[in-house]
Amino acid sequence: MEPLFSIITVTWNAAAVIAPTLHSVQRQSSSNYELLIIDGASSDDTLSIVKQASITSLRVFSEPDKGLYDAMNKGIARARGKYIMFLNAGDSFADDTVLARLALLTADNPGVIYGQTQLVDAQRNVVGKRHLTAPKRLTVNSFMNGMVVCHQAFIVRRDLAPDYDLQYRLSADYDWCIRVLRKSPANAYAGKAPIISYLADGMTTRHHRASLWERFRIMCHHYGTGTAVMRHLGFIPRYVKRRLGHSANKQ
Repeated sequence: MEPLFSIITVTWNAAAVIAPTLHSVQRQSSSNYELLIIDGASSDDTLSIVKQASITSLRVFSEPDKGLYDAMNKGIARARGKYIMFLNAGDSFADDTVLARLALLTADNPGVIYGQTQLVDAQRNVVGKRHLTAPKRLTVNSFMNGMVVCHQAFIVRRDLAPDYDLQYRLSADYDWCIRVLRKSPANAYAGKAPIISYLADGMTTRHHRASLWERFRIMCHHYGTGTAVMRHLGFIPRYVKRRLGHSANKQ
């Protein structure tokens, strides 16, 4: 019997951060899932930590890849569940009931199930909310405001999931979500309670400017250059507010 959810976790030398991710999957009250570890031929203890977790629905694949999104494409190709979701190494479910709550929302067969995200530090302390809040009603035009739903909190029916476009090195998830939403017949909101705890130290965090440039290009492609320029002018006050907030927190 196929699982309801395929949880795809991409790893590469992730020994320092993978344990909380595995533990959060183990603790789920619903067992209607499979966990796919798509590993890029790690040279550290990542794979031994994964195997020690003793998750019965675990499948592990370890081989060289061409980067994060190539590994994600491999995960999609190997997934068996009706819905797929990406839980990156270091990220975790926000609580033990997340999958059970998401399962209830599959009754109407939505194309996308989505929810809120909270930020955590390396010690798993909640350090705040994501700067963008997922809307109660999600459409393809919602993404004109940027990545309004965190990729990890964006659960997609597998038959609607395309491959990631590998021309984008840092923000292919933004393009992917837009393409999914163009095909999705209906979307289900998981509510105010966060479903994902996001480790605030990801690849796009370390390459923020390059990521933003890619997102601008993607927005131009999907919504038109004029719309992209006007939207980004509107983003400036939001960006300044965030920077001022970061500076205040450091003092």
